[in-house]
Amino acid sequence: MGEPELRSGQVADAAGVNVQTLRYYERRGLLAAPRRSPGGHRLYPAETVTLLRVVKAAQRLGFTLAEVAALLAAGRHDAGLRTRAHDKLAEVERRLADLTDVRDTLREAISAGCDDLITCAGSSRCRCPSPVRTTTRLRSDA
Repeated sequence: MGEPELRSGQVADAAGVNVQTLRYYERRGLLAAPRRSPGGHRLYPAETVTLLRVVKAAQRLGFTLAEVAALLAAGRHDAGLRTRAHDKLAEVERRLADLTDVRDTLREAISAGCDDLITCAGSSRCRCPSPVRTTTRLRSDA
């Protein structure tokens, strides 16, 4: 007898996803179309559970489904994964730097006590990081 096969619900439960996710991944090409039972039930090989866990783990690392598909298509070459992981890390670090700037600007706005950006932008006393004041400052520095 061949390898045991699992029905959709069994695969989904074992991998920690719902059946709709399983079907979505099939449509996206992340999973091969399963064999069908005589009654029409989808039957997946047992390794599908591992594949789904890999997909979910890659998503937790910040990879999009398109990136996960590319990783899977590239096969099991460590160099490809390392390169893509390095690129993803650089992207995450850029996003963190951007978010840090946003956080710091929001803190400045809160500490400035402004309730109205228009009024704040027109006031020389306000310390609020106004986009209007920043643009004016950049133009005068040029």
